[in-house]
Amino acid sequence: MTAPRIILTDIEGTTSSISFVKNVLFPYARAALPSFVAAHGQQPAVRRWLDAVATEIAASTCDDAVIVETLQGWIDADRKHTALKALQGMIWEAGYRNGDYTAHLYPEVADVLRRWHAAGLPLYVYSSGSVAAQKLFFGFSDAGDLGALFAGYFDTEIGGKREADSYRRITAALGVAPAQILFLSDVVQELDAAREAGLDTVLLDRLDDYPTPRSGEAANGHTRVTDFTQIQP
Repeated sequence: MTAPRIILTDIEGTTSSISFVKNVLFPYARAALPSFVAAHGQQPAVRRWLDAVATEIAASTCDDAVIVETLQGWIDADRKHTALKALQGMIWEAGYRNGDYTAHLYPEVADVLRRWHAAGLPLYVYSSGSVAAQKLFFGFSDAGDLGALFAGYFDTEIGGKREADSYRRITAALGVAPAQILFLSDVVQELDAAREAGLDTVLLDRLDDYPTPRSGEAANGHTRVTDFTQIQP
């Protein structure tokens, strides 16, 4: 394995439990959407994404109530849509700042991230959640504010996480050879795309998220670990 200069990590299922996102963040955003859109729907930063949803569902004069219903349906389906993720991030900010929750991290993650940062390894995030949501996640984590550990963030505005071209764009943005980036994720298809683009990869296979271990063919040749302490950057 080529020693990477940069570590690029996913969040859900990698640094943090899938259940926190599905059982805490998603229901919070779903419940708050109607009042949030009613209060902020005409603000340019919000209107931009509401209009994007209207375009997606081919309704140029779509009523906001229909847009909200569509967004709630996308939350239920766990759709990775950039507009949904952006709006969720805006809603989650209030929850974090009000102390309604803190972002879950697996117990070893914060210490390992701090150790990597202290060793001079640049840390980046690539998640389907918006960059704003990613910053909130690590800024209001169970382990405190970890935002200073990260050099940058990427979301699906750069491309889908199962598309090799997305990782090529990230590589170009970081200005390094692909093999100098180590990508951490719990999703094999994302790792497949990253490997196609030349990145090094590690599969997080946490028992809490994946009770049936994904080894052999299921891991598709990616280095498999069950927590961050097993990763050798």
